[in-house]
Amino acid sequence: MVTVLQISFVLALIVLIILFVFEIRVKEISFLPDDYKVLLNDYVKFYRQLDDDQKKKFEDRVQDFLTAVRITGVNAEVEDMDRLFIAAAAIIPVHNFPDWQYVNLHEVLVYPGTFNQDFDQAGWDRYISGMVGTGPMQHMMIISKWQLRQGFINGADTYNTAIHEFAHLIDKMDGTMDGVPEIILERRFIPRWVGLINTTIQQMKSYGSDIDIYGATNHAEFFAVTSEYFFERPDLLKANHPELFEMLERIYRTGLN
Repeated sequence: MVTVLQISFVLALIVLIILFVFEIRVKEISFLPDDYKVLLNDYVKFYRQLDDDQKKKFEDRVQDFLTAVRITGVNAEVEDMDRLFIAAAAIIPVHNFPDWQYVNLHEVLVYPGTFNQDFDQAGWDRYISGMVGTGPMQHMMIISKWQLRQGFINGADTYNTAIHEFAHLIDKMDGTMDGVPEIILERRFIPRWVGLINTTIQQMKSYGSDIDIYGATNHAEFFAVTSEYFFERPDLLKANHPELFEMLERIYRTGLN
């Protein structure tokens, strides 16, 4: 027969476990730096263009991301600016998806510079500045600290490595990284999107383009490269590639604002 003492012991144990778990979760919360609003205003153009209410929502989601995803330096010091830039790059593409969670990302590794396919940081073949992990590196992202910062410090060009990698993660959420983010793109627009990818890649290869030629590698890279362009220089993309701009508006639902 279960005694009152045994019941009391079990209840006390449950309370202790709850308190222990709560304490761990509190310790894991990553608080924003004191000057985070200054950094966002100075370097994140997307944030700067939001109204006050949307800015607050953006800030809250940046905080949530930093709490959920570990950011680790590998031979690199990760500073507040780096954490903030990574989180901003994560939230920018999904700003109009308020319930979005990067369930396919647990950790971001920050390297000081470029690396190769074997993740080596030395040698002549270091040409990779960002990568979404596969196999043993599943649920991880690797990014060059230098390229991460350049993506936000240089606001005049069409490049942002961090946004590029988060576009890959969004694409990958449906199970396949193929340039067709079915989880956010309405099915009826998929044939048009695929057709536009094929046509634009052919034009890039035949005649050149202001779109980075790396985007012509395959459909997945096309989506990531044009996503960079879309969020970095929407004005330029709209002027030079109106149909592409319209489709990316549909994908990211920015036309709803």
